[in-house]
Amino acid sequence: MALFLRRCWLAHGPSGRSLRRREASLGAAGPGTAVRVRFAPSPTGFLHLGGLRTALYNYIFAKKHGGSFILRLEDTDQTRLVPGAAENIEDMLEWAGIPPDESPRRGGPAGPYQQSQRLELYAQAAEALLQMGAAYPCFCSPQRLELLKKEALRNHQTPRYDNRCRHLSQKQVAQKLAQEPTPAIRFRLDKDVPAFQDLVYGWNRHEVASVEGDPVILKSDGFPTYHLACVVDDHHMGISHVLRGSEWLVSTAKHLLLYQALGWQPPHFAHLPLLLNKDGSKLSKRQGDIFLEHFASAGFLPAALLDLITNCGSGFAENQMGRTLPELVAQFDLSRVICHSALLDLEKLPEFNRLHLCRLVDSKPQRHQLMGKLRALVEEVFGSQLQDRAVLEPAYLERVILLRQGHIGRLQDLVSPVYAYLWTRPAVERAQLDAITEEVDMITQRVLGLLDGAGLSLTQDSLNRELRKLSADLPGTKPSHVMKLIRVALSGQLQGPPVAEMIVSLGPQEVRARIQQVLSS
Repeated sequence: MALFLRRCWLAHGPSGRSLRRREASLGAAGPGTAVRVRFAPSPTGFLHLGGLRTALYNYIFAKKHGGSFILRLEDTDQTRLVPGAAENIEDMLEWAGIPPDESPRRGGPAGPYQQSQRLELYAQAAEALLQMGAAYPCFCSPQRLELLKKEALRNHQTPRYDNRCRHLSQKQVAQKLAQEPTPAIRFRLDKDVPAFQDLVYGWNRHEVASVEGDPVILKSDGFPTYHLACVVDDHHMGISHVLRGSEWLVSTAKHLLLYQALGWQPPHFAHLPLLLNKDGSKLSKRQGDIFLEHFASAGFLPAALLDLITNCGSGFAENQMGRTLPELVAQFDLSRVICHSALLDLEKLPEFNRLHLCRLVDSKPQRHQLMGKLRALVEEVFGSQLQDRAVLEPAYLERVILLRQGHIGRLQDLVSPVYAYLWTRPAVERAQLDAITEEVDMITQRVLGLLDGAGLSLTQDSLNRELRKLSADLPGTKPSHVMKLIRVALSGQLQGPPVAEMIVSLGPQEVRARIQQVLSS
């Protein structure tokens, strides 16, 4: 850094070197015709729903147009990096079913895909801007910059740099370089900002020079700021479309000025409205329930999350629940994305998850995968409490899943206390049944006889008919008491699935064993 600054300013000063020659010397090429988009998070935290939505829109736009989806990690702010965040971001994209085509892990033709490994490219771009007079070294101390900020706030003004170092002469710069060989580099903001057509917000033009000071593009430690890094990387990676959050809309003016100074063709821009909480507040990393790891560990399906965050936004002809990723790709239309923020109602997630879980159950191969996951959950939750490991057999697991299809929001629900009776025998005393009705022996004997007569051909419909007959034959006993007694005998609970379903789930042999156990207690 110090060497090229001294060379630029002592030998040349601001020069009018041809932009075309400079671009050739940097070996850069403008974006090609192929659609290439990128998701460029900073690994200063784990991936959350706001980031997932931006990644998803990039992914489905790329797949819609036969293009490439790139993951680039913007890790230049070394002081704020969170250990494990970089790995988590890529892990969660793969979990969500939207893996990048190129990334730090996968590699690719435009790597490396971490900005901390691309410092030479930023130094070259900064040198080019210095030589053409579009940038200048800044020697202002952090203390001076902080005083400027405090003074502006005290006067109720927007903090801005006063461009002090922009007006230093070559001689002054040379003198300061002798004392401070690694200053920051600032970009000269031009008042003639080009207008651009955002693919979401339409025509935009922001006079940043009149409200902002010249921005730092390269810090004294050799690391770039976002403004230089994103422009250099998007150019060298051949990004054709930039789909990012609307908070960067105003900054696009600075980026276009950088493209213009470097003689590079800018990509198309589409700024996506923010994803907000249902009450209109911003999603915050302090909310523990917005991180993807939370949803993965809680048993929510990736497809349900993708469906929810697109359903509450725009980009589609109509809002509908239950869309799969291929359907999202097929139906997505960038021109339908509107400027209004999307309000996320996480209370709807269980319902979205129920729909997508039903779809998995309907598919035999995916249902078998669910059976394997359920078996692992049962062993994890109940472990040594299992009196009969037959509940881990595929036939039993499949029966439970099919019977509860459409009634549960997550597979994990089946190992909640409500469904503990499916896996372990409850401790029920005869006194509990006597408290319900005096006809315990009559009812239980009729149920046992019913099981002996039905054999293994029990169905919910046939059982419901027989249970209604049983209740009708006991005029002194309320039908609700009959059902309550059987339910408590089988599960130890007052509420749960229909009694007929409970009998079918457990099977006649287990039902008989439980009733006999409670009668003998």
